Amino acid sequence: MATSGADRAAEAFASELARWRLDRGMSKKQLAGLMGFDPSYVSHIEGRRHRPTEDFARRAEAVLATAGALWQRFQEYEEARHGRSAALIARDSPMPPQWLPPGTGLVVEHEEALLTYRDGQYVTTVRRSLYNAGVDPVSRYLIRVAVDRFPGDPQRSNRHHREHPLELAELELQASCGDGSAYERMHWRVKQDRDAFKEIWLLFENEDGRFPLYPGERTAVTYSYRVGEGKWGSWFQRAVRLPTRRMTVRIDLPQALDPQVWGVETSMSAEETPLRTLIEKQMEGDRAIFTWTTDNPSLNARFRLQWRFRAVSSAPPALHLPTGVEGRPLAPRLASVGVVQWPPPGQREPTAGQLRATANGGHPLRTRARRLELPDEEEQARLIVADLTVALEEIGRLHPFNKGMGLAAPQLGVDAAAAVIRQPGRGEPFVLLNPVIVEESREADEQPEGCLSYFDFRGWVRRPLRIVIEHQRFDGGRVVSTFERGLARLVGHEVDHLAGRLYVDRMPLDSPLIPLADYSSGPWVYDQQPLEQRAW
Repeated sequence: MATSGADRAAEAFASELARWRLDRGMSKKQLAGLMGFDPSYVSHIEGRRHRPTEDFARRAEAVLATAGALWQRFQEYEEARHGRSAALIARDSPMPPQWLPPGTGLVVEHEEALLTYRDGQYVTTVRRSLYNAGVDPVSRYLIRVAVDRFPGDPQRSNRHHREHPLELAELELQASCGDGSAYERMHWRVKQDRDAFKEIWLLFENEDGRFPLYPGERTAVTYSYRVGEGKWGSWFQRAVRLPTRRMTVRIDLPQALDPQVWGVETSMSAEETPLRTLIEKQMEGDRAIFTWTTDNPSLNARFRLQWRFRAVSSAPPALHLPTGVEGRPLAPRLASVGVVQWPPPGQREPTAGQLRATANGGHPLRTRARRLELPDEEEQARLIVADLTVALEEIGRLHPFNKGMGLAAPQLGVDAAAAVIRQPGRGEPFVLLNPVIVEESREADEQPEGCLSYFDFRGWVRRPLRIVIEHQRFDGGRVVSTFERGLARLVGHEVDHLAGRLYVDRMPLDSPLIPLADYSSGPWVYDQQPLEQRAW
């Protein structure tokens, strides 16, 4: 039992230490490891068998990030130990420069992270106010970029990113430090480059010189990058890797999609739990801004904000103007299934040439699909076909496709020469692997076509009335199939996708496209005279 002022102060420190450790979800062993102490020492402090030292108090404050509460308890203990009245201690006295984990001298005084979705792109902007509390100058700062297209389905996500990796060039990474007259652009250097994960050093230097952050100095590092919706998932995660005083996360989404945002946090020892503080929502024009803030997060904590769009089935969306069934936008719902979207043109009634010009040759829909090596890649081919079939099932629930529909692997961001076509009447879908048109009729007709990758418009497209396709089975065997009329049109459309072509490529540049809102859907009309009686 405590009998002196110093004993009572040491007991108060031990109680405060245990309270914050449990609040951060850490075991004694985990806390000791982060502090650089033996686990038994933490047990002795909490058990009142050892008195706290200044070094122990500094390290515990840095790791637990108690906003000075633990350090204040240590000050009270020191005053009592030296026989001075605790009443004379200023309760708001600042904590001296603190101990930091080995290998870093940085403190993040405020992290502000913003994720914005616009026009099929997710743009991330992060600003960190840094203080060098160490003893060495800092010449570089490590950042991480990670994507997960299908959170909750790691196998599918890994396969997707393996086949369609995140490229450094597409990030358009920009970085700077300082503000106003102290502003400097930062060069960067890649540390790790994986399909769905990048580690990048931001360098405190540029072509004009170096500007390291010296001990006792402060600066703000700002960086931004962008990722297309075909590679981003419906989540935004922040990890605490340095002592951090405050973290603010904002997510900027289109209100037209009726977004709902929630969040979870994890620590080294705790399971996933809801965020402890409220996510606030405010409207700015047609945008919904969600803001979440936390003070003094523990080291190694992870905070993940997730969302869904109640106006569509899931995320990510691509916001376009036309509406589908039930008066809801249909293009975002197609994107939610995973269908890669072609960038929308600025005009309400564009020409074929204007729509073609909205993206360059690097777009996934402009790349010739890789031939599958069958039967060596049979397992991979079956997985791709399964994904295409599931996507078609989901699409069929979103909208009636009375003319039938098809989906090519590049439309799911997969580089493979595979397509699945569902005939009118909901018959069994058939699969095309490595298809090649070997013959087509001279006689052709012009009918309106649409595309799941730019569903906003319809265009009149001329195609042959009969095509002969050579394709493969999963076992590598070759098959020759003949398709006529509407089915020839469906198959030809998907074979075009595998060659990196769109239906607008078959139209004159000045041909007008019909906005979906102005289009009256109807069946394709054909002369029912048997085609074999015609002249080819």
